[in-house]
Amino acid sequence: MNEMTCTECTGWLNAYLDNELDTEASVRVRAHLEGCAECKARYQELASLRQGLRTGLPYHEAPEGLRQNLLSRLPSSSPAAPTPRISREWRRWRMPAFSTAALAAAVLLYVFMPVREDRLEDEVVSSHVRSLMVGHLMDVASSDQHTVKPWFAGKLDFSPPVYDFTLQGYPLLGGRLDYIGHQTVAALSYRHAKHIINVFVMPTNESDAAPKHFSVRGFNLIAWRQNHLSFEAVSDLNAEELQALAVLFINQAH
Repeated sequence: MNEMTCTECTGWLNAYLDNELDTEASVRVRAHLEGCAECKARYQELASLRQGLRTGLPYHEAPEGLRQNLLSRLPSSSPAAPTPRISREWRRWRMPAFSTAALAAAVLLYVFMPVREDRLEDEVVSSHVRSLMVGHLMDVASSDQHTVKPWFAGKLDFSPPVYDFTLQGYPLLGGRLDYIGHQTVAALSYRHAKHIINVFVMPTNESDAAPKHFSVRGFNLIAWRQNHLSFEAVSDLNAEELQALAVLFINQAH
């Protein structure tokens, strides 16, 4: 049985908590948690958060004024048309209807729920985890940047920069194609200690931007823009060490 990395374990923790893994995967996660204090602490933190959400969240009943306001926004009822026989038959089998208040609340959520600004970061984290879970980390496996970079030629409509930072502690593992933000992007894989890092590269029309840190579902993500390219580095590595890789990229491009 292959030894599990911290990155793989982090990607499986939620499924492990929910008992959604098969027997072999559960055994691997359990064995890794027994030997890794960092991942065990992360698991205990998730378990505590899960329990807290179940038992500690307060419940507040919506005020009557809000209900009346929502009802006033709903279209007024028109005279009912004759009900076809098929509708009468279907009515016996369908699920119970929602209450007026529940329907009004659903309308409120649909109309007023803000658009998430971190959707791209969510996609990046999902692609990172998916690449580890299905074992598709690389299409081309090589620590030689002169092998990886030419591999992308003809597969993308831009040329991603590829660097090997073995001397700085971030060896290049290889690259692959991925799909993020409705476009095909380059994904470069690096290792730092036992941690896997994915750096996603995609074209952009936006101006250069300094590295910015995000925390998404327990993963750290550093995003920056340079030379009409957008970079998203993601890992369960701590933010400072992940930021160091971003700085290496930026300095190398100058």
